[in-house]
Amino acid sequence: MLSVRGLGRRFGSKRALRDCSFTLPEGRVSALVGPNGAGKSTLLSLVAGLLLPSEGTITVADAPVRGRMHPDVAFLAQSRPLYGDFTVAETLRAGAKLNDRWSDEYARQTLNLLSGVALDRRIRQLSAGERTQVALAVAFGRLPKLLLLDEPLSDLDPLARDETLRILMADVAERGTTVLVSSHLLTDLSPVCDHLVLLDRGELRLAGDVEDTLHEHRLLVGPAGAAAPAAEQVIEANRTGRQAMLLVRGAGTVPAEWEATVPELEQLVLAYLRASRTSARPPVVRG
Repeated sequence: MLSVRGLGRRFGSKRALRDCSFTLPEGRVSALVGPNGAGKSTLLSLVAGLLLPSEGTITVADAPVRGRMHPDVAFLAQSRPLYGDFTVAETLRAGAKLNDRWSDEYARQTLNLLSGVALDRRIRQLSAGERTQVALAVAFGRLPKLLLLDEPLSDLDPLARDETLRILMADVAERGTTVLVSSHLLTDLSPVCDHLVLLDRGELRLAGDVEDTLHEHRLLVGPAGAAAPAAEQVIEANRTGRQAMLLVRGAGTVPAEWEATVPELEQLVLAYLRASRTSARPPVVRG
C-alpha cells in the first residue's frame, strides 16, 4: 500500500529526514515511533502530500505522491486543523463538499461511537479531546485506504483511547484499511500494531513486521566475565560486576551459561534509541 524509497527532507540547512526507505503492506497497522524531533510528523506530512521531498519517492497503491493529497489517503495532523467557527455538523458538511469519496453515515457513526459530541456545538467550544474526536470522524468519513494519524491518542482520556483503538481495529477488519500511526504511547499501540517504523534523529532505525523483528533479536543474560555469544549485531551491551546483559540481532548458538529470551517491543525500541545516543551510525533493520 505504501512504499517509501530514499526519502529525505531539508528545511534550509537542517535535515529533518535522511535516506528513509520502507514498505507498508495493505491492511497492516504500523506504529511510527521515536523521540521528539525524530522526523515522525515530517514523514507523515510527506506521505500525505503536504510537503515536497528534497529527495526520494513515495507511492501509495502504486501511484506517486508528490505535493498533493492522494485520493486514497486521509491525514489527521497533530494540530487538528478544523475551522473554529464551524459547528460539528458544518464540519461534516464541509467534509462532504471537499471530498469526492465521502460517507456522512460513517463519519457520524464514528463520532457517536467516540463521544457523541453535539452536532450544534462550535469547534472552538470543544475541548482538545473533543476536537480530536471530530477530526478522527472526518478522517474516517473520507473512507481512506491509507490512514495517517499523528499522535491521535495524546489528547484523549483512557476510555476515549480505548474506544479509538477499537474503532481503528474494526475499520481495519471491515474495510482493510492500512494505518500508519505516530505516538509516544507505545504501550497503548503494542496490542493493535503488527508493524513497526522506528525513527530517530531523522533516520530509520527499524522497519518491519513486529513479530518477525522481535524474533530476529535476543535478550541475553549471563556472567559478566563470559565471552559474548556470536551474533550478527550487538545492539546494546550492559555489564555490572556480576552480570552481563546483551541485546543482539541474529544470534547463533547460545552457550549454556547464557539465558536467551525474545525481547518485548518496548525493550527493543528503547535499546535501539539508547544505542543511537552512543553511536554515530546505529544499526538499521529493514523489513
